[in-house]
Amino acid sequence: MQKRYALLAAAIMLPALALAELPNGATAPDFTTQASMGGKVYTYKLADALKKGPVVLYFYPAAFTKGCTIEAHDFADAVDKYQALGATVIGVSADNIDTLNKFSVSECRSKFPVASDADQKIMKSYDSVLAFKTSYADRISYVIAPDGKIIYSYQAMNPDKHVANTLKALEDWKAGKPVSVQN
Repeated sequence: MQKRYALLAAAIMLPALALAELPNGATAPDFTTQASMGGKVYTYKLADALKKGPVVLYFYPAAFTKGCTIEAHDFADAVDKYQALGATVIGVSADNIDTLNKFSVSECRSKFPVASDADQKIMKSYDSVLAFKTSYADRISYVIAPDGKIIYSYQAMNPDKHVANTLKALEDWKAGKPVSVQN
């Protein structure tokens, strides 16, 4: 009987443990992958993007789903604000590049790239794999400074605060203040 309770307790705790994002101050894992912007495929390298300024890296479960479409629209609407802060945005999912070609045009409005992580290597390196459906990314947004350090992360399946929180984190960082975004 105790063994059954122990297994039940472990099953309840597992999703919480699996949904932990990388901590602030950690070095962001570097990656190179195929990405699409405006329906055009190219090779995206995080290290190259960081040479130009901070990067907002966001993981999302699947293109063309309700929450992911809302989030893509929100990021597309805010691209000018990110650029004013010297930052770029990239979304990552396990979708194949053909799907992302369409998503980059219709939902990202050709304003920022989305990258394919079909083998989930990037998602796993950022601890952003959904515990209950491991072929999908959890909805996590990271702000990465040009030195490759994570200065902010936000995890919530609801897409509503990802853009506002990452913009606030960038504003604080750019002003030389401690990042003080409330989750």
